[in-house]
Amino acid sequence: MKNSKIFSSAIAMLFCIIAFAQEKTITGIVSDKLGPLPGANVVVKGTTRGTQTDFDGKYSIKAKEGETLDFSYIGMKSKQVKIAKKTTINVQLDEDGVSLDEVVVVGYGSEYDSYSPKRVKEKAAGVQVVANSSSIMIRGNSSIKMEDKKTNGYYPSKHDVIVPNIGDEDYGTFIENAFESPKSSPLSTFSIDVDNASYTNIRRFINNGQSVPKDAVRVEEMMNFFKYNYPEPKGEHPFSINTEYSDCPWNSSSKLVKIGLQGKTINDEKLPASNLVFLIDVSGSMNQPNKLPLLKQSFKVLVNQLRPEDKVSIVVYAGAAGLVLPPTSGDKKMTIIDALDKLNAGGSTAGGAGIQLAYKTAKEQFIKNGNNRVVLATDGDFNVGASSDNDMQRLIEEERKSGVFLTCLGFGMGNYKDSKMETLANKGNGNYSYIDNIQEANRFLGKEFKGSMFAIAKDVKIQIEFNPAHVQAYRLIGYENRKLRPEDFKNDAIDAGELGSGHTVTALYEIIPVNTKSDLFTPTDELKYTKTEPSATNLGAELATIKFRYKKPDGEKSIEMIEVINNKTVTLNNASTDFKFCASVAWFGLKLRDSKLVTNKTTADIKKLAQTNITNDTEGYKAEFIRLIEAVN
Repeated sequence: MKNSKIFSSAIAMLFCIIAFAQEKTITGIVSDKLGPLPGANVVVKGTTRGTQTDFDGKYSIKAKEGETLDFSYIGMKSKQVKIAKKTTINVQLDEDGVSLDEVVVVGYGSEYDSYSPKRVKEKAAGVQVVANSSSIMIRGNSSIKMEDKKTNGYYPSKHDVIVPNIGDEDYGTFIENAFESPKSSPLSTFSIDVDNASYTNIRRFINNGQSVPKDAVRVEEMMNFFKYNYPEPKGEHPFSINTEYSDCPWNSSSKLVKIGLQGKTINDEKLPASNLVFLIDVSGSMNQPNKLPLLKQSFKVLVNQLRPEDKVSIVVYAGAAGLVLPPTSGDKKMTIIDALDKLNAGGSTAGGAGIQLAYKTAKEQFIKNGNNRVVLATDGDFNVGASSDNDMQRLIEEERKSGVFLTCLGFGMGNYKDSKMETLANKGNGNYSYIDNIQEANRFLGKEFKGSMFAIAKDVKIQIEFNPAHVQAYRLIGYENRKLRPEDFKNDAIDAGELGSGHTVTALYEIIPVNTKSDLFTPTDELKYTKTEPSATNLGAELATIKFRYKKPDGEKSIEMIEVINNKTVTLNNASTDFKFCASVAWFGLKLRDSKLVTNKTTADIKKLAQTNITNDTEGYKAEFIRLIEAVN
């Protein structure tokens, strides 16, 4: 009898354990006192499982009874709720009441190491060192005004501007690449682009229910947001070359050539020591929850990647620039994080002075054969000193000669200056990412830390010559702002893009084969004085010859690689899943730009091509892309 009772108890306990561990779907709405909160984070505490609320503040997540959901939003107090029997959990978050009127950075006195004599060596007007307190203040009036009026159906509060007027956002204008004849334009030359800021910025617009500005769409950055399955390089060169030739899904008379590069992945133990200077915009325009508060959380992700051999300095700028944290070892994470936590926003934006001080600091601590890099975080709204795009370009071109690399992190909306950020990254041996939420910070600064922060090659250029025996016309998809003159290819003084550890780079060319009728290209008359007939040597099996030039991270002389693309095409059905998914991303980008060179812009067709070719999507980014397609008519 006793044994029977024990057995029954054991069975009952087992059923309880099974029931307790059973996963279920939890749904609900996250709000503040004024209404739903789009973009709020919902994470199962102690796990990597998480999601974000949609435009109506709704979320859905799988979790087990007994687990705890952590609800958070920039500028709000987080809240934890333990899961019981209910499958619906609605949460209201409260403001955290942080003041954002001026910058106050508290120093660390005796905690400073041997670098402390240089603590505030570079003082400027507006930077005040408070006696006997080790405090640094950068004072100034806020340069932004909060509006209490209803905007696009949503009432913003002091902490939240979800759908701002985008009239003050700046995007560089460019003209879409046209078709060219290999007879009159035999060479196509461009710099690689590993940036992905355009994709995350587009995602922000679509998630907020807004129309995407055409000039915000850089198709190459959309394609290069995703990783593709290219083989690792095996030889002496730092990247492998992979090509594919198949049908074009948006124009039935065209073909596509895909060119893919796979950067060598450096083992963690072989990564060089880092000398990082955080250059942080603390001006009044950063006084928004998706700017400085998100920036702080993002940099903490980066700090967590640091090793004892790494060192970090922090330079801030508002009405002036100042060094607020001297070079500090990577194992003093709390010291670095405390400095970040004490940053507040206010004042005008002396971006030029900040850049000069950051590079000066990086050069003083320069590590030979190391990773020397300025990490700039801003909304790009420069309004004091060197502020025009041309001024900033000249400044950053001069500073890059030091051998210090640049990473640009963009934050915010409403007054976002994408044009300046792109200029800085393109001209400063740099890369550029737009951080729209903490998940993106975790991706770019955490999971892809090595690719984002450690260059394996710089000034990487591509030049392709198409065979007129097989190619009637060609055009490069995207890369409009990265095109170079043919003579720039061998000119080592010309800047180009950098390639990070484990990075992939993808480019697409649309091809109109010979003897193919197309309304997209009108050939010019035959030239009178220039021979345009293909020679006999060009009548072989070659579709094109592609050349690459790159420099080692610390080198000044470029190295050349050559690859031949054969005139061998496969049907789209037989192309790789990488080819087809990449084509779907480019197709969607061309639709967003309302390209005049695309015959088929049907959303359903774009979605079908993407949806049927999702592979290697452990992080869910490709599935998210499908949802973005669905949200656009």
